[in-house]
Amino acid sequence: MKTALVTGANKGIGFEIVKQLAEKGIYVFIGSRNLEKGQQAAEKLKAEGLTNVEVIELNVTDDNSVKLARKKIGEKFEILDILINNAGISGGQPQTAVGATLNQFRQTYETNVFGVVSVTQAFIDLMKHADEPRIVMVSSSQGSITLHSDPSYDYKYYDYKGAVYLSSKSALNMYTVNLAYELKDSLFKINAVSPGFTKTDFTNNMGTGTVKDAGSRIVKYALIGQDGPTGKFFCEETNPETGEIPW
Repeated sequence: MKTALVTGANKGIGFEIVKQLAEKGIYVFIGSRNLEKGQQAAEKLKAEGLTNVEVIELNVTDDNSVKLARKKIGEKFEILDILINNAGISGGQPQTAVGATLNQFRQTYETNVFGVVSVTQAFIDLMKHADEPRIVMVSSSQGSITLHSDPSYDYKYYDYKGAVYLSSKSALNMYTVNLAYELKDSLFKINAVSPGFTKTDFTNNMGTGTVKDAGSRIVKYALIGQDGPTGKFFCEETNPETGEIPW
């Protein structure tokens, strides 16, 4: 049985990712900063017959929490096949480049960038034992510097000022590229995937896409074969044909 860890998975897209992976027979750890909420999520899935799920308390911004989660998962399984770095925060509003506070930047980067690095580095040793290790960075098409540097580019949903959140996703994307290159001669497949503008609490329920579609876009790259891509950036909402978008 394959194993997976999904961070920030007690609700929203993360919860849907767990559900879809569990439905495929994968044993999934529900990474949740709040243990009680994680347990509630696990019980909900178990009530649907998905018993191959387990909550793991995991605050990606707390080194001790990350280390303890690694210890607990390592005691149960010698191999982690899939890591989905889903946990993220928006940084609040407003986010103008002139007006956003340094505290907004620091807090957002702690979760969206440093937290990803911390979790990835903590679990990489377990993943090296897998036959098909897969890492998916849940990013955003709005982190694409190429798209945003085009004067004709327009974020079609609303006038979003996102100097904090968007730049954190750009930084995450660069980490993805570096990690994929560093492990290019291994069995790892590492990609950044944007789930699209999804209606969840994260978007104040203003999204146009469904959680189910968002989850499937992430799961797709968590299950690619050895002939699949690595070190790429995908958003099927932006590019329905091939999914790949520019960094």
